[in-house]
Amino acid sequence: MTFGNPQAWALLWLLPLIAVASHLFYEHRCKVMARFVQEHLIDELAQGFSLKLYRLKALLVMAAFLFMVAALSRPQWGYHERPVKRHGLDIMVVIDVSKSMLTRDVLPSRLERTKLAVKDLVMKLNGSDHIGLIAFAGNAMVMCPLTYDYNGFLLSLDDLGTDSIPRGGTDMSQAIDEAVKAYQNRPDSDKAVVLVTDGEDQEGDALQAARRAREKGVKVFTVGVGTREGDLIQVTNADGQTEFLKDGNGNVVKSHLNENLLAQIAYITGGAYVRSAGAQFGLDYLYDRQLSKLKKHDAQEKMAKLYDERFQWPLTLAFMFLLAETLVSRRKIA
Repeated sequence: MTFGNPQAWALLWLLPLIAVASHLFYEHRCKVMARFVQEHLIDELAQGFSLKLYRLKALLVMAAFLFMVAALSRPQWGYHERPVKRHGLDIMVVIDVSKSMLTRDVLPSRLERTKLAVKDLVMKLNGSDHIGLIAFAGNAMVMCPLTYDYNGFLLSLDDLGTDSIPRGGTDMSQAIDEAVKAYQNRPDSDKAVVLVTDGEDQEGDALQAARRAREKGVKVFTVGVGTREGDLIQVTNADGQTEFLKDGNGNVVKSHLNENLLAQIAYITGGAYVRSAGAQFGLDYLYDRQLSKLKKHDAQEKMAKLYDERFQWPLTLAFMFLLAETLVSRRKIA
């Protein structure tokens, strides 16, 4: 047996209150009678009243309440199977894990803030949406293929770091090409890539990769992480100490958000660009206003196990106890 609404059992804490209320009502009745009738006459006047029957009526009310709660908990046993066809999106999330994502102009860092926002995005998915993960720096790698297994996706997301891709640098074109490749042999639907990066493209031709994506029917939605002013990149050295990243000439490196490039990529592919700003990262907006309106694919039809509702039985018993309570008199049967 299972319960469709097990939270309803919490109402059982009211049972002791009903018992106490019944007792207090009886005590109050006795005090009121003592106020108007002399004490030596109370027994004579109350000869027709049965305390046992009064308690029986209280027990019947409590039993009715118990079975009402049982009905509210929606007991279920037995089941039948029904074919269910799911409709969902395909969303490939592509995350920049280059060292510039360690910049802390977005707290706790660009990369960690991205991971938190993607977790919030997963919470919005309805179970029929596929989601996958690609990490990129100097090259790109699929960390989690498109899947319904959100827990597996989140495990891959948690493992992301600047050491996830062995080759340093930033090659956005490879990331886009890898995302397009992941959509090969997918069902006929709108194909969405969510590219999260600071836009500092040091290698490749990201705009040319965007044009190739458009030819394959893939829309790239870009999310710019960071600020236009930028900040210095903090890294941890071999001794575990934090220091600022320096270039080959010994100069500290300052990373800036390149919004222009990200906006062009989105425009070319028919996607959209948003910039993360404080608490509003932008992924919520993308899902609500853009991704959720894309053409969904029909997932493979599956058999769903649907449990049979049996709340009618405890509900019927509750009404029977209430009916019995109304038929029981508080007066002794002659």
